[in-house]
Amino acid sequence: MNKKMDKFWNRKRKTCFVIGVAGAYLILVLAAGLWMSPERYGVDYNAKFTAPCLAHPFGTDQMGRDMFFRSVKGLSNSILIGILASSVSSFIALVFGVTAAIKGGKADGFVNWCVDVCMGIPHLVLLILISFMMGRGGKGVMTAVALTHWPELTRLVRAEVLQIRSAPYVKASYRMGKTRFQAAKEHMIPQVLPVYLIGVVLLFPHAIMHEAAITFLGFGFSAEVPAIGVILSESMKHIATGKWWMAVFPGLMLLLAVVLFDLIGENLKRLLHPNSGNE
Repeated sequence: MNKKMDKFWNRKRKTCFVIGVAGAYLILVLAAGLWMSPERYGVDYNAKFTAPCLAHPFGTDQMGRDMFFRSVKGLSNSILIGILASSVSSFIALVFGVTAAIKGGKADGFVNWCVDVCMGIPHLVLLILISFMMGRGGKGVMTAVALTHWPELTRLVRAEVLQIRSAPYVKASYRMGKTRFQAAKEHMIPQVLPVYLIGVVLLFPHAIMHEAAITFLGFGFSAEVPAIGVILSESMKHIATGKWWMAVFPGLMLLLAVVLFDLIGENLKRLLHPNSGNE
């Protein structure tokens, strides 16, 4: 029986199961937040500072708002920002990485210079500056995250393309009259996609954490918008008075989302590269 179970739950099935469970949780939170009625986390002064109970599992805040529903709504906003910003940032990384590796010369030097400049400035400072210039709010946060998370993935894509560029089948395509663009489209990008996909997934936890960080510092979402950063910022005013639930539960939900995204990325890496050093 045990041997049959071990045979059934092989490495591939275990990896797919972990990715499926983690992905289902994140999609559920995102969907619940997007279609949640504002009445769920509305103001109720008669229930302010209620400790966790059956009616309010995560307690309530200083305005009587249900912390469970407000945290779910805030986390869904963070996940949405993370998805949109990571998509844009990863596209920039793909274009820059492939262009630098194929063109070489001045193009490669320019991309490397952009990467060095972006990585040379403290990340949080750069996020705050861009968000502030864009007027803060959801637009500022998404723009800031999208424009600051591409350098590391760019380097990874560039390194992969440099290796593939010297492959015999790529050189053969040039001899057959293919242009650099055609060779990149037909031969290089498909080979880079597994590494690129893993990099995109691993961008999500960074994007979510940085969105929460700049919002917590007051340079992201406004106080009226349910967001994990806003909730944690507000909780700091009351945590010293014993209202621990205002910070603990939203913080744990944020941590769980980040860990799950990281878990999906690591297991996806194991699935796409079974012979890597991670196994």
